[in-house]
Parts: sequence; structure tokens; C-alpha cells
Amino acid sequence: MAESVSVRCPTCRREHTYAPPSYPCACGVAVRLPLLRGGVPTRIERRTWAGSWVSVRCTSCGTLDEWPQPEFGCVCGTMVRVPVASQPSDGGVGAVSGGRSTGRSAPRPSDTASEPPGTPGESGPERTVRPTGSAGEQPGSGRATTGEQPAARPAAERRPSRAPTRRPAFDPVTIRTAQDAKTAAAQYLRWLGFAEVRIAGNRPASGVDLRSPEVVAHVDPTTSPTTLRDIETLWLNGLNESATAVCFSLAGYSRDARQRADELALALFVLDLTGTPQPVNDPAEELIRATA
Repeated sequence: MAESVSVRCPTCRREHTYAPPSYPCACGVAVRLPLLRGGVPTRIERRTWAGSWVSVRCTSCGTLDEWPQPEFGCVCGTMVRVPVASQPSDGGVGAVSGGRSTGRSAPRPSDTASEPPGTPGESGPERTVRPTGSAGEQPGSGRATTGEQPAARPAAERRPSRAPTRRPAFDPVTIRTAQDAKTAAAQYLRWLGFAEVRIAGNRPASGVDLRSPEVVAHVDPTTSPTTLRDIETLWLNGLNESATAVCFSLAGYSRDARQRADELALALFVLDLTGTPQPVNDPAEELIRATA
């Protein structure tokens, strides 16, 4: 069992007992992220794709791979990032800070849209472009240079097993405001069988509008298609919390966002003004079947 540490929220000053997550290394051993003793947790004001990863070495095989930064959501609504102890890299010891290591490490997927070339701490040869399709690195796979497909499991596999039940017809909520869109999405998730779904009051920095022990969801009520960055951020939140990630949108999704969601097995739904979600990709269809 992971050793827990006491973490204070930088906003409301509440004390939390936090245990770091573990991830499966390619050698089959669970990699536990080493938290920095006495480290100061920070509030996540602006999330970036490249800044959400940290280099950690497997204690069994010695492989240095990229894993999601440890984070948690405080009850006050703040998303808190917990600092990780520095890890020895191929070129020596590098201090981990803000998702980047000062020593040499395996390449990390980067978000060229949110971090333009010339960002301090990045040199040209070591900066990589986010992979697409079947070539290149895939986030969270634990295999930074093999070119394998993402290790993200389909939503149906992450759902707890349950006995089949006969579900009543879904009762939609008419959407007139942005809050109505959140309410409609929350009601639909409860209808699918996710209990204790809570709605965030104000727009959280994490982008997670709905949350329960089993699911995290983003609701986009704008008139513009949901972007690639929204999909990647939501997937990271689901990975960090070992929860199913689901996205709802009124205006649909951009082409690259739709493609990325398919690669990451992230369920996408479109909301109409009657408040009835419609699945738009295979992971969404699988989620409906898995919860039937």
C-alpha cells in the first residue's frame, strides 16, 4: 500500500491525506510516484499538455518513463498539484519541477498549440510533437519510444461489473442556460448508473464540470466545437483519478478532438436543446452498453 502524506490546499488551507497513484510499467511492476517530502503543493491555474507529465524511473527495471503529475481536487474546488521527488536521469540527477526534468529524460508529448517554440527549459532536439495515429509516443503508455498505441483502456473495461437491470426511459432537462447543460449531463450520467454525481458551481480550473467516485465529465455549452485541448485535459483528469472520462458538447467536436478521443477511448456525447445526449463515437456506445 502506498505511503500517504499530508497535503495542505494552498487556497482554503485544508489538510488532506494523499496517497500517490501507481501506474503499470512495461516490465509488469507498478510504478509508484515518489512524492517530495516537505514539498509545497501548488494550485493549477492553467493546465498544459506537456506540463502535466513527470519523469519517474521504475525501481525494478530502471526504465525512465513519463507519467501524469499527481493531482487532486480539494472540496473548495481547487485543483492541487503535488510535487514529485527528483529522479536520476540518463545524464545524472535532474530536479522535477512543473512537469519537466532538468536532466535528460525520455521525450514527452508536447502541446504545440499551448506552448510555442522557445519555451524556457526546452531545446530544439529534445522537443517532440504530440503523436497521432499509430506512430510515435502515446501518453500514459509507459513506453516512451516504442511507437505503441495508447494504454488507455476502453471505458467499458474501467467500469465496475454490475448485474444487468432494466433501465427506465431517460427524462431529459430542457437546455436554456449553461447550467442547464450541466444539469442535463449530470442527470444522464446518473441514469447510466453513476452515483453521487456532483456539479461544479463555477468553472473549475481543471475543466471537470461533473464528478463522482467513478466518473469525471466536461460539459461544453459554447457555440464552438469542443477542442483537442479540452479532450486531452479531460483524459488526464480521468487517468489521475482512475475514473471514466466523458465529454458532453452542444456544438460538437473539432476533427482533431474527435480523432484524439477515439485514440484515447474517451466517450463523446452531443447534447441537443431538449437535453438528450446522443453518442457520437464507439467508446460512448460501449459506455451505454456497459451500464445497461
